[in-house]
Amino acid sequence: MNNQLKVALIQSNLVWENPEQNRINFTNKISAILESVDLIILPEMFNSGFTMNADKVFETMTGSTVSWLQKMARLKNAAITGSMVVQENNAFFNRLLFVFPDGKIEHYDKKHTFTLAGEHKVYRAGTKKLIINFKGWTICPLVCYDLRFPVWARNTNDYDLLLYVANWPKIRVDAWDTLLKARAIENMSYCIGVNRVGLDGNGYEYSGNSGAYDVLGNRIDVIEKDKEATEIITLNKEHISQYREKLGFLNDRDQFNLEA
Repeated sequence: MNNQLKVALIQSNLVWENPEQNRINFTNKISAILESVDLIILPEMFNSGFTMNADKVFETMTGSTVSWLQKMARLKNAAITGSMVVQENNAFFNRLLFVFPDGKIEHYDKKHTFTLAGEHKVYRAGTKKLIINFKGWTICPLVCYDLRFPVWARNTNDYDLLLYVANWPKIRVDAWDTLLKARAIENMSYCIGVNRVGLDGNGYEYSGNSGAYDVLGNRIDVIEKDKEATEIITLNKEHISQYREKLGFLNDRDQFNLEA
């Protein structure tokens, strides 16, 4: 069990609907991480951008991007996570993959599809929350629009880290900043959000605003907005236990049953 978790946040521009070029670009960015890290976080749909043209970019769980993720995880001896378009059982999913250093994969299908962009018409929504156990840390990975739904993220599992991968547009980025901080505070966990930068094929602009917050909602990263950047931060288990024991807020949380 690790008392510390070293995490690399990669805030990047994405090449529209071009998985091969995005894999090349992220290979360079990941290879440029010279220090040892435990977890590398990529944005939502990191190999295509947030597209509704699933038939142009989809892959299977045995496709090139999944194999590439496994290769990079082994190369860096680190877990890697991000979402991509996956076809399975004759349906498309906006699927977050969590690839362990040994190549093992766990996945989460985005539950809250973004109706404003018609995502619900293209992608099948997931129904199951995923809690990952990695190096003694419990991690709850979610995707972009999920951030607006606090009940789905509620810390009933005593997770240590809540993370979001996203293509969250600049025009609504104040909500992104506010909600990331709120999720950290209300769940007394670390909360990390990794968002893209640049313009997509539909002309939407992204400013990044990737960020990491501690259990009190304090910002612990220094990533600049509107720029490609890789930042490495270190999370500490002692920080979590200290404030959960001292303040005890999670002991007073409401009990409920969630219906999909």
